[in-house]
Amino acid sequence: MAHLIWTEPALDDLDDLVGYIAMDNPIAASRLVKKVIENVGRLERFPHSGKKPEELPGTPYRAILVSPCRIFYRFDGETVFIVHAMREEQQLDRFLLDERGKG
Repeated sequence: MAHLIWTEPALDDLDDLVGYIAMDNPIAASRLVKKVIENVGRLERFPHSGKKPEELPGTPYRAILVSPCRIFYRFDGETVFIVHAMREEQQLDRFLLDERGKG
């Protein structure tokens, strides 16, 4: 079973997303957090279950979709590092992901 670590920037990303949703619908925001935590938690048992993002060929990153979010992570053989969360319709800033994934 893999160890799961949320990076501080990824937690901040999720907090921003949820905060924005909560302004209009606090219940939906709460449901989203629960759904994200459940789906990310599955990576402990199935760390290769995320898809390799098309926009990041040849990198160690994978992503899972928890609509309306994409959660990016990398697996080093023992640990799943959650490195970025964003709205699924946004374009990925590869440089940002590379900087966060160095840890």
